[in-house]
Amino acid sequence: MSQAGFRGGFESRTICPWVRRPSADATIREVSRRAHRALLRLAIESGRPVAHVAKDFGLPSETVRKAVRQAEADQGLRDAPTIVEREEIKALKRENYELRRANEILKAASIFFATELDADRPK
Repeated sequence: MSQAGFRGGFESRTICPWVRRPSADATIREVSRRAHRALLRLAIESGRPVAHVAKDFGLPSETVRKAVRQAEADQGLRDAPTIVEREEIKALKRENYELRRANEILKAASIFFATELDADRPK
């Protein structure tokens, strides 16, 4: 049975072009997030050494150790900046750099214009 505009099976977007399906990358990212949360939960709650948990997952122990430390900081279990605080510090440093740069430009411009005005002034 052939219909106009029908070119594929049920997976074809030509049937329902308005239906958005998650891309493969989005699905992989979601699975990765879930695995990451499971890894951290296991490493924190099991009481096992992080190196053993990392070996079970086939990951470098230092990578898992850093992720566990950050997760503990985010949960308030460790006295360290949270991810939100780290992002805020990074943004403030960037803003500080930009303001210092703008200030240098304005100083140079004011010196330039001041010397131009002084040159035209009769003595």
